[in-house]
Amino acid sequence: MNPASIVIVLAIVWGAITGTFTGLNLLLGAAIGGVAVLLLRSAFAPPRILRKIGQIASLILLFLYELAASAVRVAIVVLTPSMKADLRPAIIAFPLTVKSDAEITLLANLITLTPGTLSIDVSEDRSVLFVHVLTLSTREALIADIAGGFEAKVREIYS
Repeated sequence: MNPASIVIVLAIVWGAITGTFTGLNLLLGAAIGGVAVLLLRSAFAPPRILRKIGQIASLILLFLYELAASAVRVAIVVLTPSMKADLRPAIIAFPLTVKSDAEITLLANLITLTPGTLSIDVSEDRSVLFVHVLTLSTREALIADIAGGFEAKVREIYS
């Protein structure tokens, strides 16, 4: 049961206990139920394993979306008559906030599996990931896209 439905049930139970189902009495019961739910919110939290499964599913959905969108972008570049004009290859240094080997490996693989991008190397101090892109609009936009997408989801899973 979600917290809102628990508050509604507690308000109805309050009305049944007091014997009056007036709007003001039910509102008082809902307020008391709301305080109870706030005090006991950790008891209503989903188990850790379910949260972790949800985070992994979220990463998979993001990857599938990025895979499809990147494939379309690369196909458009390849199929345009002026392909050389549309190509803007570059190698950028992506600053890493993930630190463990597993996190860096997962992030690098997600980037490599997405069409139009390729993870090349990681710096010795593991603070920078070098990424090759087929078409670069701006360095800042690419860094923000990776940091707000794949890297945020990987960090979420390993936290």
